[in-house]
Amino acid sequence: MTSNLRLATVLSVLLTTTLYGTGTAQADDEPGGPPGTEPAASAPVEVDPNDPDLKLPDGATLAQAKVLDIKSIVEEQGGDERREDTNTSVTLALQAEVLFGKDSAKLGAEAKSRITGIADEIKTQNASRVRVFGFTDDLGSSSHGDTLSKKRANAVHDVLSQTLNDADITYEVRGYGEQYPIADNATEAGRKKNRRVEVSFPRSGG
Repeated sequence: MTSNLRLATVLSVLLTTTLYGTGTAQADDEPGGPPGTEPAASAPVEVDPNDPDLKLPDGATLAQAKVLDIKSIVEEQGGDERREDTNTSVTLALQAEVLFGKDSAKLGAEAKSRITGIADEIKTQNASRVRVFGFTDDLGSSSHGDTLSKKRANAVHDVLSQTLNDADITYEVRGYGEQYPIADNATEAGRKKNRRVEVSFPRSGG
C-alpha cells in the first residue's frame, strides 16, 4: 500500500511538471531596450491634415526664399594676408608687420605692392564703396591703439586712392584699436593676427 502511494505521488509530480513547466527563467534571444522604451500597446496619435494649427492663417504668406550667406576664409600660410569672401562682399586683411614698422604708421617697402594687389581686386569687383579699417592688439593703452589704428588705416587709404584714382569710389576709413579681435590676445601669435588693416568692398552685383 505504501509503495503504491509513493508511486502515485511521483507520477503526479512528473505530470504537473510536464503540463506547466518548471520555475526556471528563460533568457530572451535578443536583449531588451532601456526601461521606458518598450513599444506602446496603443496606436500613435493620429495627425489631422485639416487641423487649422497646421495651416497659415487667412491672409498670411510665406517669406520670400533667401539664400543664406556663405563665408569662405583663406589665410596665407604665414598669416600675413587673410581673405574672407561672402556672397556679397570681399574682405582682405594685411598684418601690420607686413605694412608698417613696430608701433609706426609709416608704410614699409613691401607695403605698396601689397596694397596695389588689393586695388586690383577692387577694380575686378568694380566696387564703388571701400572700407579701410585699422586694428591693433590689446597691449598698451586703448587710446594709443585707437590713434595708431586710425593712422594706419589712413596710410593704406592714401595709397589705395592714389592707385585707383577713381572719383566715383567712396571710402570709409576708421580705426578701431583693440576692438574686434580675430584671434586670442593672450599669445603673441594671436596678437600678431589682431594687428591688421582690413579693406572690404562689395562683390560684383553685391
